[in-house]
Amino acid sequence: MLEFLLALLTTATVGALLGPLLKTRVDHRDRLSGELAIYRDQLAELERERAAGAVSESDATAARVEIERRILAAGAAAEKVGASSAAPRLHKFLPPALSLLVPLLALGVYLQMGRPGLPSAPFDRSQIAGQDSDRPLDVLRLLADARAKLAQDPEDAEALAALGEGLTLEAEGIVTQPAVQAFTKALQKLPDDPRAQYYLGLHEAQSGNSRAAITRWQKLEANSPPDAPWLGLLRAEIARVAKAAGIEVPSAPAAPPSAMPQPSREQQEAMAALAPADREQAIRSMVEGLAARLEQNPQDRAGWLRLANAWKVLGDNPRAAAAYRQADTLGPVDARILADWAEAHVRQITPGTPPSADAVQVLERLEKVEPRNALALFYLGAAAFAAGDKPAAARRWKTLLALLPADAPIRPMLEERIKETEK
Repeated sequence: MLEFLLALLTTATVGALLGPLLKTRVDHRDRLSGELAIYRDQLAELERERAAGAVSESDATAARVEIERRILAAGAAAEKVGASSAAPRLHKFLPPALSLLVPLLALGVYLQMGRPGLPSAPFDRSQIAGQDSDRPLDVLRLLADARAKLAQDPEDAEALAALGEGLTLEAEGIVTQPAVQAFTKALQKLPDDPRAQYYLGLHEAQSGNSRAAITRWQKLEANSPPDAPWLGLLRAEIARVAKAAGIEVPSAPAAPPSAMPQPSREQQEAMAALAPADREQAIRSMVEGLAARLEQNPQDRAGWLRLANAWKVLGDNPRAAAAYRQADTLGPVDARILADWAEAHVRQITPGTPPSADAVQVLERLEKVEPRNALALFYLGAAAFAAGDKPAAARRWKTLLALLPADAPIRPMLEERIKETEK
């Protein structure tokens, strides 16, 4: 209804402005009559001069003939003007007609192609999806990309989650049954996928099962990294749904004392005064203390992730990889942690040797969720080459080569590796 009121208001405004265009500005005096009056005056003046003897008879006759010729020419011109008089009338009404038709045409196109009833999004769902929030989401492209990936691999968990999100956005925020099926199938492959968990919770809330939605979201909150970008939005949704359903959400339980203790100011100053080797040993002692506490509380997934990161910073990659594996058994890790885990394995590889079986397993999971990950492409190519699968090695390395900038130092070496696959 609003769009029609706006259209009427626009039309009325344009109509008010057309008044000056519709007024007659041209003097409609007959041009021919004016010219004939001038010629009659000229003939009368010529006759007076002839009678007074100022003009000879022959000159008067010649002048009279010229004036009469001009009278005939004026008559012929008047007939041509009369024959084409419709054209000025058309030009007179063309601007007003266009001024009215253009807004009406724009309204028709908007009603046909636009979506006047589409409400604004209550929040930015791109944070849950892991998308760039500065860039608007192209739903059609999202659906097309997801369907293209699923055509190649129907079990691609990331593509299934993207398909479910695209179907939800296409339905203006309603989690439809096809979207639920896509999210459910994605969770069978990747149980901790935050996007699928969030939208399935949203489906439960939209279906009237607010308590189930809150339970699912609280579990997602507990399994998310402390710096996960979607945590703020997730907590806001939990509060919103709980308030609407009249459900009292218990405060989150205090975290067990598994986090690495922070040194006091005095301890920090004392540590700063230590020699580098002694300082590293002091830090290592703190990390080992965290590891000991996790042995007493092995179900603390967040603690294992902190421990893995601490060992990785200290350069103890075998222990870092083991801590990542322990956290993964408590809940599959996301792509970002997979990349850190894979890096911990890769740093243990002796130059010239293929990655270990454990490293390949992690790298294959990383490649599945990030098909263009450079680390996965390079080392899985090396693993395939060592196993005798040269086509698979060439495929991965060529994909990586296309991703690298022209001046990347690794390009010559990679090109040589690709040539070896063609022998």
